[in-house]
Amino acid sequence: MTNSVYTPEATKKLRRSRTDKMLTGVCGGWATYLGIDANVLRIGLVAAVFLSVGIAIPIYVAAAILTPEEDA
Repeated sequence: MTNSVYTPEATKKLRRSRTDKMLTGVCGGWATYLGIDANVLRIGLVAAVFLSVGIAIPIYVAAAILTPEEDA
């Protein structure tokens, strides 16, 4: 049995990025949270916009409004 200790530093928080952003920092923040390259998410988002006939746009806007910006 392992002894796991909860530390606040060990938890990941979903935040919009201040440094890795093109529009609002949503893809940069989500990429940091997921541990992948932000450009992969950006390409996926553009593909989702075309494949979903634009339904991904309001989802992106909602994510930009609801995801808090990272601390300075």
